[in-house]
Amino acid sequence: MRQTIYRWIEKYTGLMETYLEKITPDVSNTWRADELYVKIKGNMKYMYALMDDDTRFWIAQQVAHTKNTSDITPLLQKGKKVTNMRPKTFISDGGYNFHTAYMKELHTLRNPKTRHIMHIRLQGDYNNNKMERMNGEVRDREKTMRG
Repeated sequence: MRQTIYRWIEKYTGLMETYLEKITPDVSNTWRADELYVKIKGNMKYMYALMDDDTRFWIAQQVAHTKNTSDITPLLQKGKKVTNMRPKTFISDGGYNFHTAYMKELHTLRNPKTRHIMHIRLQGDYNNNKMERMNGEVRDREKTMRG
Protein backbone atom coordinates (compact mmCIF):
# COMPACT_ATOMS: atom_id res chain seq x y z
CA MET A 1 0.00 0.00 0.00
CA ARG A 2 2.80 2.44 0.90
CA GLN A 3 4.54 1.78 -2.41
CA THR A 4 1.34 2.61 -4.32
CA ILE A 5 0.96 5.91 -2.48
CA TYR A 6 4.63 6.73 -3.07
CA ARG A 7 4.25 6.11 -6.84
CA TRP A 8 1.14 8.28 -6.90
CA ILE A 9 3.01 11.09 -5.15
CA GLU A 10 5.95 10.79 -7.58
CA LYS A 11 3.62 10.87 -10.59
CA TYR A 12 1.61 13.90 -9.54
CA THR A 13 4.60 15.79 -8.18
CA GLY A 14 6.20 15.44 -11.62
CA LEU A 15 3.03 16.66 -13.32
CA MET A 16 2.80 19.71 -11.04
CA GLU A 17 6.48 20.51 -11.55
CA THR A 18 6.03 20.46 -15.33
CA TYR A 19 2.98 22.71 -15.05
CA LEU A 20 4.64 25.17 -12.65
CA GLU A 21 7.74 25.51 -14.85
CA LYS A 22 5.53 27.11 -17.51
CA ILE A 23 4.17 29.80 -15.19
CA THR A 24 5.96 33.16 -14.98
CA PRO A 25 5.45 34.76 -11.55
CA ASP A 26 4.27 38.37 -11.37
CA VAL A 27 7.00 39.95 -9.24
CA SER A 28 8.09 43.50 -8.49
CA ASN A 29 11.25 45.32 -9.56
CA THR A 30 12.94 44.79 -6.19
CA TRP A 31 14.51 41.52 -5.13
CA ARG A 32 16.10 40.57 -1.81
CA ALA A 33 18.73 37.91 -1.14
CA ASP A 34 20.18 36.35 1.99
CA GLU A 35 21.79 33.17 3.26
CA LEU A 36 20.70 30.84 6.02
CA TYR A 37 22.66 27.97 7.53
CA VAL A 38 20.88 24.63 7.60
CA LYS A 39 21.88 21.14 8.63
CA ILE A 40 21.45 18.61 5.82
CA LYS A 41 22.12 14.97 6.74
CA GLY A 42 24.24 16.15 9.66
CA ASN A 43 26.36 18.56 7.60
CA MET A 44 26.18 22.34 7.85
CA LYS A 45 25.26 23.97 4.53
CA TYR A 46 24.22 27.45 3.49
CA MET A 47 20.96 28.00 1.68
CA TYR A 48 20.89 31.16 -0.42
CA ALA A 49 17.45 32.47 -1.30
CA LEU A 50 16.13 35.14 -3.66
CA MET A 51 12.78 36.72 -2.77
CA ASP A 52 10.50 39.34 -4.33
CA ASP A 53 10.14 42.41 -2.14
CA ASP A 54 6.41 43.06 -2.64
CA THR A 55 4.83 39.61 -2.88
CA ARG A 56 7.50 37.79 -0.83
CA PHE A 57 7.49 35.13 -3.55
CA TRP A 58 10.51 32.87 -3.23
CA ILE A 59 12.05 33.22 -6.70
CA ALA A 60 15.06 30.91 -6.42
CA GLN A 61 17.28 29.10 -3.96
CA GLN A 62 20.73 27.50 -3.95
CA VAL A 63 22.56 25.31 -1.43
CA ALA A 64 26.31 25.81 -0.92
CA HIS A 65 29.09 24.50 1.31
CA THR A 66 30.45 27.88 2.43
CA LYS A 67 29.05 31.26 3.35
CA ASN A 68 31.10 34.07 1.85
CA THR A 69 33.09 32.29 -0.86
CA SER A 70 30.41 30.33 -2.70
CA ASP A 71 29.57 31.46 -6.22
CA ILE A 72 25.91 32.46 -6.15
CA THR A 73 25.78 33.61 -9.76
CA PRO A 74 23.50 30.61 -10.58
CA LEU A 75 20.99 31.96 -8.03
CA LEU A 76 20.64 35.25 -9.93
CA GLN A 77 20.66 33.45 -13.29
CA LYS A 78 17.76 31.27 -12.13
CA GLY A 79 15.94 34.35 -10.82
CA LYS A 80 16.18 36.05 -14.22
CA LYS A 81 15.09 32.86 -15.98
CA VAL A 82 12.10 32.21 -13.70
CA THR A 83 10.81 35.80 -13.84
CA ASN A 84 11.89 36.72 -17.39
CA MET A 85 13.16 40.03 -16.05
CA ARG A 86 15.98 41.86 -14.30
CA PRO A 87 15.15 43.80 -11.11
CA LYS A 88 15.68 47.54 -10.82
CA THR A 89 16.86 47.09 -7.20
CA PHE A 90 18.74 44.20 -5.61
CA ILE A 91 19.01 44.21 -1.78
CA SER A 92 21.50 41.98 0.03
CA ASP A 93 23.86 42.08 2.97
CA GLY A 94 27.46 43.15 2.54
CA GLY A 95 28.67 39.67 1.57
CA TYR A 96 31.38 39.66 -1.07
CA ASN A 97 29.75 36.81 -3.01
CA PHE A 98 26.47 38.77 -3.37
CA HIS A 99 28.32 41.71 -4.89
CA THR A 100 30.39 39.46 -7.18
CA ALA A 101 27.24 37.73 -8.48
CA TYR A 102 25.52 41.12 -8.90
CA MET A 103 28.43 42.40 -11.00
CA LYS A 104 28.30 39.31 -13.24
CA GLU A 105 24.54 39.04 -13.69
CA LEU A 106 22.76 42.31 -12.94
CA HIS A 107 25.25 45.14 -13.48
CA THR A 108 25.27 46.52 -17.00
CA LEU A 109 26.49 49.71 -18.57
CA ARG A 110 23.26 50.30 -20.42
CA ASN A 111 20.10 51.72 -18.88
CA PRO A 112 18.19 50.74 -16.85
CA LYS A 113 20.92 49.52 -14.56
CA THR A 114 20.08 47.40 -11.52
CA ARG A 115 20.96 49.18 -8.29
CA HIS A 116 22.62 47.05 -5.59
CA ILE A 117 21.83 48.08 -2.01
CA MET A 118 24.19 46.31 0.34
CA HIS A 119 24.63 48.73 3.22
CA ILE A 120 21.71 47.36 5.20
CA ARG A 121 21.05 47.99 8.88
CA LEU A 122 18.49 46.82 11.42
CA GLN A 123 16.98 50.31 11.38
CA GLY A 124 17.42 53.24 9.09
CA ASP A 125 17.32 53.85 5.38
CA TYR A 126 17.60 50.22 4.21
CA ASN A 127 17.17 46.92 5.98
CA ASN A 128 16.61 43.31 5.04
CA ASN A 129 13.94 42.59 7.64
CA LYS A 130 11.55 41.00 5.14
CA MET A 131 14.17 38.47 4.11
CA GLU A 132 15.16 37.81 7.73
CA ARG A 133 11.49 37.15 8.52
CA MET A 134 11.36 34.60 5.70
CA ASN A 135 14.44 32.95 7.23
CA GLY A 136 12.48 32.73 10.49
CA GLU A 137 9.68 30.91 8.66
CA VAL A 138 12.21 28.42 7.29
CA ARG A 139 13.63 27.92 10.81
CA ASP A 140 10.14 27.30 12.22
CA ARG A 141 9.46 24.69 9.54
CA GLU A 142 12.85 23.08 10.09
CA LYS A 143 12.16 22.66 13.82
CA THR A 144 8.86 20.86 13.25
CA MET A 145 10.38 18.60 10.58
CA ARG A 146 13.30 17.66 12.86
CA GLY A 147 10.96 16.03 15.40
